[in-house]
Amino acid sequence: MNKFRSRLLFALITLIISVLVGLGLLLGQIFNSFYINTFKDRMAKEVKLISIIIKDKGIQSKELEPILEEASETLNSHLTVINSEGDILQKAGNFKHNDERLINKVLKEYPDRKRGFEIVEEDEKVFYYGFPILNGNEHEGFLLASSPVESIMKTNQQIWGVLIASLGLALVLILLLGVRITSQYTRPIESATKVAIELAKGNYKARTYEDHLDETGMLSQSINILARNLQDMTRAQEMQQDRLQTLIENMGSGLILIDGRGYINLINRAFKETFGVHAGDLLFKIYYDAFEHSEIIEIVEEIFMTEVKVRKQLHIPLEIERRHFEIYGAPIIGINDEWKGIVLVFHDITELKKLEQMRKDFVANVSHELKTPITSIKGFSETLLDGAMDDRKTLESFLSIILKESDRLQSLIQDLLDLSKIEQQGFELNIHKLDLPELLEEVVLMLQHKADQKEVELILNIKMKEVIIHGDIHRLKQIFINLINNGIAYTPKGGSVTISVTSESDEAKIEVSDTGIGIREDEVPRIFERFYRVDKARSRNSGGTGLGLAIVKHLIEAHKGKIMVNSSVGQGTTFTVLLKKFLNED
Repeated sequence: MNKFRSRLLFALITLIISVLVGLGLLLGQIFNSFYINTFKDRMAKEVKLISIIIKDKGIQSKELEPILEEASETLNSHLTVINSEGDILQKAGNFKHNDERLINKVLKEYPDRKRGFEIVEEDEKVFYYGFPILNGNEHEGFLLASSPVESIMKTNQQIWGVLIASLGLALVLILLLGVRITSQYTRPIESATKVAIELAKGNYKARTYEDHLDETGMLSQSINILARNLQDMTRAQEMQQDRLQTLIENMGSGLILIDGRGYINLINRAFKETFGVHAGDLLFKIYYDAFEHSEIIEIVEEIFMTEVKVRKQLHIPLEIERRHFEIYGAPIIGINDEWKGIVLVFHDITELKKLEQMRKDFVANVSHELKTPITSIKGFSETLLDGAMDDRKTLESFLSIILKESDRLQSLIQDLLDLSKIEQQGFELNIHKLDLPELLEEVVLMLQHKADQKEVELILNIKMKEVIIHGDIHRLKQIFINLINNGIAYTPKGGSVTISVTSESDEAKIEVSDTGIGIREDEVPRIFERFYRVDKARSRNSGGTGLGLAIVKHLIEAHKGKIMVNSSVGQGTTFTVLLKKFLNED
């Protein structure tokens, strides 16, 4: 910006100097011409006056000599009187010059002149003024007055000196005022220019001073208003962009943006995590080279060709599993129907599909579990009605089977009701302080008869007198009855079921171990599913409903505890239950 000020000052100085030089030359010529004309007029009048005196006294009068001497001294001029033949009659003054050449020039060029005339001898630097002395119409001679040009030149130099000094002083004053005025007017422009450059760089916090009320002040004010507007717009845009970025990055579904040429411009975190890819693997690549799955490529091509929304469900293999996705694709069409690209949203519905399959399995299992005892009850009832009741022994046998199946049906319905109640949102436990070893002794006493019938040994291994915890005593009994009952059911004759308790600082650890058939490793994650049985024939014969472990898991989680399983086929299974001693701490 200093270049602008320098150029402005240079132009201003050039203009001022040009104007002052022109003005000085004009004034010098005017003053010079005025002085010379005044000098000529003065000499003409003086010479004319002396010529009148000469004419009055006579051209050859002796009285003229003192008069001419006095006039020469007074006028500071050299006076010469000649006759018409060129003879010098009178002469006064100390200025020396070539009289002969002057007289010849006068007689040759102005012999009959009746008015005054002037002669300038540049070589001698002398100014001559001649006036004819007439007697009627006859020339008696000439009066020649001469004055050196040095006085004129000296006066001219003085005039030029005064002009140069005056114009130089004026130039200095004008320059000082010009520098101040240009600085006053260019400083706001420089400041505004610097702010404009900062704005162009993206620094919308830059501001300029508003210290004038003229046009430059209006410029500064306008620049500041523009900067504030740009800052507000940028802040709003950044906020909007941050919101959009946060929404895109934290949405649960994968998202891909493809431009109008088919290149991928955006992928969010959910897509990268779901498909296990990095941004560099897909960004700025053509879609059919970036996607590995042909089904996704076909969806993109369909949208490009039809320009309509597409929604499809795909079963896509990812690493070691196959996942279900609902893919929603839509064209992006801007203003004036301008094609912008495509957006694809990948909804992972694998869990929904699993839940749907579990619901179907649950309905099928419930139907199957209910159908079996009902079929038995109906079959034996029809047999009795057909005449089998007349046989006392057959009647008792059939009725005992019907009672057993009725108990099984009642147990199944009760377990379903318990499971439904536990899974409800408002399910609450009746928390009390209780002694865990005492509770386990009651459970073992309740199941001892069943264990004796199956010839399975029940071992209660408790080394400490009491382990106090907070919990629902009836629900905890239900948990351990199910676990110990399963151990008895799946342990062959001569085996054992061991219950041990250990206490830590904030939790109690209960282990129920059996020497039964064990569980295969691939079946362990499924044993807590509804109606899942490791050995279906054995569990049905034991009267199990397939819901016991599902109920156990929910009740333990309601107590904010954990249950773990460790099993080996043919060696037995160990269920480990961890219960917090004080539930009110969480």
